[in-house]
Amino acid sequence: MKTARAADREWRQIVRAWTDEIVAPHAAEFDRTERIPREVLTALAAEGCLSSFVAADHGGSARGPMEIGVMMEELSRACSSVRCIVTVHGMVCSAIARWGTAAQQRLWLPALASGETLAAFALSEPDAGSDIAAVQTRAERRPSGYAITGRKKWITAGQIADVFLTFAASDKGPVAVLVDRATSGLTITPIHGLLGLRGSMTALLTLDACPVPDDAIVGRVGFGQSAVASSALDVGRYCVAWGCVGIAQACLDASVEHAATRRQFGVAIKEHQLIRRKVANMSVDVRMARLACTDAGRLRAAADPDGVVATCVAKYVASTVCTRAARAAVQIHGAIGCSADAHVERFFRDAQAMEIIEGSTQMQQLMIADHEFRRHTVEFDGVRPGPREVRP
Repeated sequence: MKTARAADREWRQIVRAWTDEIVAPHAAEFDRTERIPREVLTALAAEGCLSSFVAADHGGSARGPMEIGVMMEELSRACSSVRCIVTVHGMVCSAIARWGTAAQQRLWLPALASGETLAAFALSEPDAGSDIAAVQTRAERRPSGYAITGRKKWITAGQIADVFLTFAASDKGPVAVLVDRATSGLTITPIHGLLGLRGSMTALLTLDACPVPDDAIVGRVGFGQSAVASSALDVGRYCVAWGCVGIAQACLDASVEHAATRRQFGVAIKEHQLIRRKVANMSVDVRMARLACTDAGRLRAAADPDGVVATCVAKYVASTVCTRAARAAVQIHGAIGCSADAHVERFFRDAQAMEIIEGSTQMQQLMIADHEFRRHTVEFDGVRPGPREVRP
């Protein structure tokens, strides 16, 4: 019988084969042009990448948490911008699969699984990021649905997405709605010049009384933020955590290769003790981050409630490891590491964003601390806390 470890290794080899063919050779171009051609995503869809979050009865491949994690690591090792687009697509698939009506699932999930339709997650606003309660986009009631008015900023894949899972406030509470790209009143403005993740096709969405029918509401009114958004963000955090491992691994691989070939003072720089120390620290960090992500993946696969906090821990550990690895890689490469001639320059820029997206490092610390205080209340004071609040 094949062990879980052997299965993960085999899946990693499969994913690495198509990321090395489809994504890695073009990653620098994606970064330079700030664009990922739709045909690249179509090719990934053909390999089953976009269907991983969709059940088989809706045309998906229904990958488990560990398989999804490995896929995100390998995508990010090749190109973090591609991983970003796949992540937000997966977040929307997961939200529809969990909270959507049977009709919504029949309508959207097969198209999302095949890559015919690409989805984006529209929550962040110019003045509302981690504080989702501060969302200012409004959903005004109409006879047959809602009119959505507001602005959504930093929307990954916003330039090319076909449908947006959009969050707004209404008189009856938060609401999550599916807004088609062709909806009247929707204006999409590309955002360029980002520090990192430049190929993630980020956009500003301006919604001017965009009409959406009642059957576009995902989950019931009032559950838009506490349930739909929070559960999707949990999926996003998990994917980003594994993506951080991918960047860190790419930094380690590039550093080892460079240190073995670059000569200073008559020897390869890998012979210098300080270089070896940096490489050793990077290796330990990558293993530590991967173990944290694996722990989260195993708990999620078992539907263990602690999978939520384990995902926060994984995102916190992996994102901080990612930035350390990128900084060390640039240092090992020296002057060339500061130029576009070396991939580590891109890794460094991408790494800086990883401590911000899907909940900043500080937000992860707050959520981890909240969990520990709740646990202390139960285990030491004997007082059971109220319903768990999962904040983004």
